[in-house]
Amino acid sequence: MSPTPPRITNVLVANRGEIARRVFATCRRMGIGTTAVYSDADAAAPHVSEADAAIRLPGNTPAETYLRGELIIEAALSAGADAIHPGYGFLSENAEFARAVLDAGLVWIGPPVAAIEQMGSKVESKKMMDAAGVPVLAELDPAEVTEAHLPVLIKASAGGGGRGMRVVRELSELQDQIAGAQREAESAFGDPTVFCERYLETGRHIEVQVMSDTFGKTWAVGERECSIQRRHQKVVEEAPSPLVEKIDGMRDRLFEAASLAAEAIGYEGAGTVEFLADEKGDFFFLEMNTRLQVEHPVTEQTTGLDLVRLQLQVASGLPLPATQPAQRGHSIEVRLYAEDPANDWQPQSGPVHKIEIPFTTGEFTVLEQPGVRLDTGVVDDSVVGVHYDPMLAKVISYAETRAEAAHLLATALQRAKIHGLVTNRDLLVRVLRHPAFLAGDTDTAFFVTHDLAALSAPLASDTDEALSIVAAALADSAANHAASRYTRLAPSGWRNLASLPQTKSYESRTSGTHEVRYRFTRTGVAVEGHEGLELISATPERVVLAVPGERGPVRRQFEIARYGDLVAVDSPLGPVAVRRLPRFTDPAEQVAAGSLLAPMPGSVIRLGAAEGDHVRQGQPILWLEAMKMEHTIAAPATGILSALNVTVGQQVEVGTVLAVVEEEEQEQA
Repeated sequence: MSPTPPRITNVLVANRGEIARRVFATCRRMGIGTTAVYSDADAAAPHVSEADAAIRLPGNTPAETYLRGELIIEAALSAGADAIHPGYGFLSENAEFARAVLDAGLVWIGPPVAAIEQMGSKVESKKMMDAAGVPVLAELDPAEVTEAHLPVLIKASAGGGGRGMRVVRELSELQDQIAGAQREAESAFGDPTVFCERYLETGRHIEVQVMSDTFGKTWAVGERECSIQRRHQKVVEEAPSPLVEKIDGMRDRLFEAASLAAEAIGYEGAGTVEFLADEKGDFFFLEMNTRLQVEHPVTEQTTGLDLVRLQLQVASGLPLPATQPAQRGHSIEVRLYAEDPANDWQPQSGPVHKIEIPFTTGEFTVLEQPGVRLDTGVVDDSVVGVHYDPMLAKVISYAETRAEAAHLLATALQRAKIHGLVTNRDLLVRVLRHPAFLAGDTDTAFFVTHDLAALSAPLASDTDEALSIVAAALADSAANHAASRYTRLAPSGWRNLASLPQTKSYESRTSGTHEVRYRFTRTGVAVEGHEGLELISATPERVVLAVPGERGPVRRQFEIARYGDLVAVDSPLGPVAVRRLPRFTDPAEQVAAGSLLAPMPGSVIRLGAAEGDHVRQGQPILWLEAMKMEHTIAAPATGILSALNVTVGQQVEVGTVLAVVEEEEQEQA
């Protein structure tokens, strides 16, 4: 007599943010209860308030909280949850955690422990795949790497997501890079094991979604292309792959290899088999992720399947449906990060005052008609901290054709209101509109080939930014007028003497200081440097201008929002964010020339020089750890390190003066 399948009534998600909300959404649609866990830093996070019950994990860092398997299991038992979904990252591919979940009498919503163990070591998994007939790239023992092997890629054995990955092109750098990769891997996954493999400078990252039940049936659901990456972390993902679409027979070969991989380890549940492919259609096994992937929505959109629902059904002992759905349309997903691509992808932290994506027709759900889907871990007034990945949201388009999906997603992102943090939004829009992307030419060297500086440039041109700042000044004037106790009944800008121009100053992160000088007249407003500009209307939140053009004036609308000294201006011309400058500056707030300021909150983990040392431009002075990554703080010029204000282990806030380099005076010729 076969055992009775487990009935899942309440799911604890051993994760946070967007993936926790994603799993909860499906649970609600299935009538299943939900339990959240949260760190102190996440106490006010949306996934906490959305769950039926929430259990605190004391502390902030992953090592204190989301990597503490015993605390998570205890939380599930205390809340009455009978199943645990691991999400992705953290403990999602940790076999010991999966075993402990089962030993506690809970349902594990994931593959068998043995499958996790077999695929958990990327070194051993490649040997197994090779034996199963899946094409592989040979792994390299770090101790045996020679000049002939270069360049090589260091990878964390226990995880993914770009953590613990380093490209090494000089043998002299190998040991330092291995040590750095080990620290990142330990911080992100609790396991410092790394290995090396030959690094292919260009290639296509193609992966196949597999789904297997407990009755021996395996689906190769569909492929995704995830070639556009930064620091080996995916940025743009799509289904189906434009490369696979144009090469006869490649999809069949990929699906066969992925099915062989799943069957070789007796897989159950959702998993992804990742390959590196070339333009001829040849491919090599990279790894198998024994979990749900970040980019699973594009497969959901192009199959109509809810993959989380299938995970829950398989974990409950139910078979897969009799027939596999056919593919439909095209879907593209972008990862919206709080980061500055133009500044070495520097992660950002702080408040998200507003996040609003237009054309959104669904959240955490499969769309049946063309539109935009939003999967996000933040809402208005959320705060992005320094302890976790800085991804704000996944924005996913679905349409009949690839070109339509790209156009829809680019327009939605350009018109999105994202206030408070620097993000990669402008870069994403430029990628989606780039001729190479639209032609399907998307290899892993995309950002090298197509000039990262140009791709990360602001969407608003210099002229359009200046016009947006004029709108900000006029909206500020309207706000001041509305708030005045004495002159709100008089016309805006009224003076009892002939007035001088009013002046407002703003600072743009990319173009410096802007000074707007304007005068209100009997017929409207005159703005210096903008002859012929006509003010149609101005309120504190909305300004309409008639902009002179070759064929006559063009009416433009600008929406303005203020958060302290931050002013966000949104219009179809492109988003603009500036800081309103005070009329007078405090000399005490000035910092010495050559000061190295902390670009983000973080922890000092290493020092590369001592006070009084002679340093050269670009030389590492110290390393900060923030958002599970190491960030190098380098000397801005050659000179003397005259001050070093931090020690190893010290926590610093953004803007802290870490060190000062006194630049050497150039000898006169």
